[in-house]
Amino acid sequence: MVTVHNLGYPRIGAARELKFVLEKYWRGDAHEQQLQGVASELRQQHWTHQQACDWVPVGDFSLYDQVLDASVMLGNLPARFAHLPPTELATYFAVARGVQGDEAASACGHHGGDAAEMTKWFDTNYHYLVPEVSADTQFSLNSERLLTQLAEAHRLGVRAKPVILGPLTYLWLAKAKDGSDPLALLDRLLPAYQTLLSQLADAGADWVQIDEPILVTELDHNWQHAFSRAYHGLQQRGIRLLLATYFGPLRDNLQLACQLPVAGIHLDAVRGRDDVPRLADWLGDHKVLSLGVVDGRNIWRTDLNATLDWLAPIAEKFSQRLWLAPSCSLLHVPVDADVETDMDREIQGWLAFARQKLAELTLLRHALNHGRDSVAGQLAANASAIRARRESRRVTVAAVQKHFAQVDGSWGQRASAYPQRSEKQAAILALPPFPTTTIGSFPQTADIRKVRKQYKSGALSEQNYRAAMAAAIAEAVSIQEQLGLDVLVHGEAERNDMVEYFGEQLEGFVFSRCGWVQSYGSRCVKPPIIYGDIQRPYPMTVDWIKYAQSLTSKPMKGMLTGPVTMLNWSFVRDDQPRSLTCQQLALAIRAEVQDLERAGIGIIQIDEAALREGLPLRRSEWQGYLNWAVEAFRVAANGVADETQIHTHMCYSEFNDIIGAIAHMDADVITIETSRSHMELLDVFRDFHYPNQIGPGVYDIHSPAIPSAEQMVALITRAAQTIPAERLWVNPDCGLKTRRWEEVLPALRHMVNAAQTLREKAG
Repeated sequence: MVTVHNLGYPRIGAARELKFVLEKYWRGDAHEQQLQGVASELRQQHWTHQQACDWVPVGDFSLYDQVLDASVMLGNLPARFAHLPPTELATYFAVARGVQGDEAASACGHHGGDAAEMTKWFDTNYHYLVPEVSADTQFSLNSERLLTQLAEAHRLGVRAKPVILGPLTYLWLAKAKDGSDPLALLDRLLPAYQTLLSQLADAGADWVQIDEPILVTELDHNWQHAFSRAYHGLQQRGIRLLLATYFGPLRDNLQLACQLPVAGIHLDAVRGRDDVPRLADWLGDHKVLSLGVVDGRNIWRTDLNATLDWLAPIAEKFSQRLWLAPSCSLLHVPVDADVETDMDREIQGWLAFARQKLAELTLLRHALNHGRDSVAGQLAANASAIRARRESRRVTVAAVQKHFAQVDGSWGQRASAYPQRSEKQAAILALPPFPTTTIGSFPQTADIRKVRKQYKSGALSEQNYRAAMAAAIAEAVSIQEQLGLDVLVHGEAERNDMVEYFGEQLEGFVFSRCGWVQSYGSRCVKPPIIYGDIQRPYPMTVDWIKYAQSLTSKPMKGMLTGPVTMLNWSFVRDDQPRSLTCQQLALAIRAEVQDLERAGIGIIQIDEAALREGLPLRRSEWQGYLNWAVEAFRVAANGVADETQIHTHMCYSEFNDIIGAIAHMDADVITIETSRSHMELLDVFRDFHYPNQIGPGVYDIHSPAIPSAEQMVALITRAAQTIPAERLWVNPDCGLKTRRWEEVLPALRHMVNAAQTLREKAG
């Protein structure tokens, strides 16, 4: 009999309950008991949603981040938090969000309040907190959180499968602050895992899911050998390990995985389908084969009949040793498509969110265990939905195909090289040294959100809506002039999200009402859904930017989201290569760039925050992706005159290893996140001569901490050791929409003061 299990479930709640109680707790409007109460209720709801599974994950729920949870469990928090109680919730959130003011200085020293570095989880848009280690790191097991959740599940009759992050992946994700090799800590780490597995066995766990996604990356001999050594040391009586890999194929690590002393292996059979025959042949006669046959990263229905066709012989061979699951944790998709009653009914019929994906798995199990005839009606309905999407005339648009055919290599080229462009731009803009700007958005206040909500529901007229947005823009411009910023932004009051806002105005997109996905902590996004060919029917931003420019004599940036970021932060159609969809997006953004230039906007920022996260997990495949991704940006950006200054922005990604591709984007100015890493991300510029201007972020907007002007001066001074001062800008790490004005105003005032200090020092 085929078994169904799940690797992980969305933890924010169908109505974002976790987000709202977290933010109440951080504001001081909710006690820890209330927070933990909501968390417990959510876990119980989610286990109920998964009750049709034979095994249900426990330990996948987190109040902020599963990697931070692993660090807490292993007793490995950053040294600057050593004076805070390691098991208290306040310490947990201090690591995640930073510590403010005097509390930071007294508890942890000068930089003691800095939050842990945050970056993207493999090639997803989820952010994790980077573990910090050094050659002296020691580990101390604290398994109370996981054991408590396991006991909670057992009391409710849940057939629980604890989920833990594997030791090799944990060390691979870690950053050594002293330049040492994290892998050298394996012998110190393994005893904690051995004790943990023993505790889980004593607590009644039968199976434990141990996640090692780095097995889908290119591992050198040292890491491969470490896997063999580690897992031979983790064998425990009375407990079975399911080694879970996801986000890609195993390829050259497949034989290694098969030889590890574990009871089963999970393979992402959506992205690693070609591995299935070899894995089925090489897996031992006693091991479980778990196949991720439903896409945990996208929202399209699974073709169940086609899946059954290739699964049937595997099920016959493996019988009760075949497990079915999503390709990865369902953390990356929304909770329930059935609540999307406002969506176009035809397109809604093509979708499957977390609950629907689990239903697909149970249907596959029933068909394999009892024959297809037992679920003939459901399979026929699925086939009808798959066929309807494939044959829909809304998916392919002749005009888009014709426009795309006209693109040639010249569309990605500026008229002149950067040195010639920069001279023309400097003459027109007349900016001071160390020019100051922000990344684009300002705080989205409750009043702004209320106005947008009323307008969207029809409770507010368009005239009154536009008047309210104009007032918010005027206020943002006035504040920036009072602060003394050099290049202004309009604040983006009218925008709900940097991708959704544009997608709503482009054809080929559709939007959910409750399709929220966690990005980090309490930050949730509602990714647009690209279902067909993309085109721009009218200008999207020109009127608002023109209005903002009319309010000031200072340069006003036009703010756009780039094609690669729109692609990577959307649920993308899976019936054509992603590169083609990206080129369609590039043509739409290109038209907007040209309209902004015609409207007199001399600085245009095209954000590509997600460029790096689209990289394949295997370095040998990077160049193919970078070729089409960078070309899409260039097509979007380069249809303008030399005098128009093009900016781009990237944040919270390690990009040193793709700096050549970033330089090839040929943006006149790039702004990047560097404050959390204390400018470590600029180390690459010691060896790579980056030719254009750069704004290394001096203000970590993901933390409530307000940096001083002196701290900002120190960061830029360090940056000037590798970047010529005349090419440096001063700006925050990212947009400010998630912060409060009470935090933003003093931080930006300090930033302007820091720039003035830098100018005075430079003479």
